Amino acid sequence: MKRFLLPRPPDKKGIIRLSGADFHYLARVRRLKPGLVFSALLPGGGEVQVLVQSLEGECLVGKCLQNVSGINAVSVTPNAAGVIPVSPASPEGLPPLILFQALPKGTKLDLIVRQAAEGAVTEIVPFEAEYSVVRLKDGGYDQKTERWRRIIREARQQSGSAAATAIRSPQSFDSLLSYWEELKRMYPGARGIFLHQTRLAEGAFHRYLDPVPACVALAIGPEGGFSPGETEGFMAAGFKPLTLGHSILRTETAALYGMAAIRIILLENASWMQKIP
Repeated sequence: MKRFLLPRPPDKKGIIRLSGADFHYLARVRRLKPGLVFSALLPGGGEVQVLVQSLEGECLVGKCLQNVSGINAVSVTPNAAGVIPVSPASPEGLPPLILFQALPKGTKLDLIVRQAAEGAVTEIVPFEAEYSVVRLKDGGYDQKTERWRRIIREARQQSGSAAATAIRSPQSFDSLLSYWEELKRMYPGARGIFLHQTRLAEGAFHRYLDPVPACVALAIGPEGGFSPGETEGFMAAGFKPLTLGHSILRTETAALYGMAAIRIILLENASWMQKIP
């Protein structure tokens, strides 16, 4: 379901003020009026209900409420105030899901970012792989990163994902491995998996995700796949190799396919996890 994504947290009194494109969307497109409530997502994750208090001077003033039922706009009494409810960033109780995505050609990363946000991926980390056609030296990544953040916001509003998907600026392969070491320190027991077109081990998602890791990072290569040096680098860093069937997937398909598989396995772990007799 569609849920509005707040551009910033409410103030200490639970008040939000929205102008510009946000005001236009809520007041002109959604046609919200004072006394109506709409569902919104906080920037850091979690959902609140917002009571529209006024629409004056091209600014919407709203109050975040507690225990207001309903997702669509409904009428409530103006005195329904309270503290701001904050639900977990991952309502399903899943560990952080991080996508290490090698830079692809053209606008493919736009699609990957959109799909990752819809799929509640925690963070996207683009990086330059040896076989990437696009290079970091080409520049312009500050503007591209801002565009990707806008895509994430649109995707979260469309899908209703409560996960506060973040994206980092593109980095080098060495920087990526350094970040992975940071993640392992933050999340002892973190699991790294990289998809490879050649079967390097008899691995499987179920085997790698049992027991449920504290954090899961999935690395996807560019159109040409990972180089031998990158493969060695991942394995030396503790990543597990995985091949998905006999088909060679496009990089944008592999990202969606792999993250969807991980998410479903983790969501349904209680039904498939092997029990010790």
